[in-house]
Amino acid sequence: MIGRLFSGLDNRVGWVLEAAAFVSSMLVVGLMLFLVLARYVFGWSVVGLLELIMLFGMWLYMLGGLIASRRNEHLVVDFVELQISDQRMKLMHKALISLITLIICLFFVVLAYRMLAWGMRRPQSTPGMGIPLWLPQASIMLAAVGCSCYALRDVICALTGIKRLKGEH
Repeated sequence: MIGRLFSGLDNRVGWVLEAAAFVSSMLVVGLMLFLVLARYVFGWSVVGLLELIMLFGMWLYMLGGLIASRRNEHLVVDFVELQISDQRMKLMHKALISLITLIICLFFVVLAYRMLAWGMRRPQSTPGMGIPLWLPQASIMLAAVGCSCYALRDVICALTGIKRLKGEH
């Protein structure tokens, strides 16, 4: 019951993340195309357009990291894991790696929160379009919290797998 609830929630969150990443990527590509056409075809200088592109690029980058974390497709060094043949040891290794990742992600959450809080207390904006700097900072906070949640999921899955193997023996 709880597994189906989390699976359904994960599917909905995944759909939202992928839709947001798709929209961000289309905006980055579309705005870049418009910028190139405006400059080199029409000779226009559109003030602040690069700021807008960078904003959507930042969201795209952070959403991409979050999607990779959700799918467990982020960059890994699996040399040690490939050397382990015992299933229980593999799960213990995965639990350790997931715990280290969770600790690092929680540290990332603290840093992102401090940056976002500082940006809210001392509001600044971009020079061209006046975009508040907390908008791109919010993408970093979202990625930090989301990656922490997925790291916690990985810890729980590894520990559950160890417990399940222990019950079989």
